[in-house]
Amino acid sequence: MVFGRKKRSKKNYKELITLASPGSLISEQFRTLRTNIEFAMVDKKYKSLVVTSSMPNAGKSTVAANLAITFARQGYRVLLAEADFRRPSVHKAFQVLNGAGMTSLLSNPELTVEECVLDTDINNLSLMTCGPIPPNPAELIGSNRMKELQDKLVSKYDLVIFDTPPLLGFGDAQIMAGRAEGTIFVIRHGVAKKENMLKANEILTRVGANVLGAVYNQVPASEQDNSYYYYYTEED
Repeated sequence: MVFGRKKRSKKNYKELITLASPGSLISEQFRTLRTNIEFAMVDKKYKSLVVTSSMPNAGKSTVAANLAITFARQGYRVLLAEADFRRPSVHKAFQVLNGAGMTSLLSNPELTVEECVLDTDINNLSLMTCGPIPPNPAELIGSNRMKELQDKLVSKYDLVIFDTPPLLGFGDAQIMAGRAEGTIFVIRHGVAKKENMLKANEILTRVGANVLGAVYNQVPASEQDNSYYYYYTEED
């Protein structure tokens, strides 16, 4: 799957092209990505997906957000969970504050999931922000309490999409990918290095991640066939 460049827009929800311009070719490409994932779920419905990359600034958070929108518009009850406890950005795309979220639930047993879930402008789509950035992200992600939270979220929705940190340099994403039923890997054109992608693939293989496919992001139009759609994002 290939996404490329587009001039920056001053419209609201500029990173959420599937919300701002649902009839665009770019939005159609996200729907194609959703369809490809659905084909992979013919024998078994996946209820949890991880979206990650090898390095920062690949556009994984924007891909996760737009993918969540396309699934919600297909009738799935979707939760987009901001599981990047180091550099969260999904809440910015939806223009909401990073208030009580995943880390709040992990640190305060008295909080409920319902208190930390936000409604969005899209039917069937809810958002759980990161919450206060913790001093020990890897320990929180690897904790039994996090595993219990993941299981609880999956039980409440048709699909939970986790936006995680990059794979290289942190253990967070590999833990999440090993637990999720499917993983989408985002690659940024012109930035991603072959050796980093190979290392990321080794990590995903080692933890037994079910990699459903890769999204090739920020591809210049001059380097692609007309059949591809072009998308630009600076978000992680």
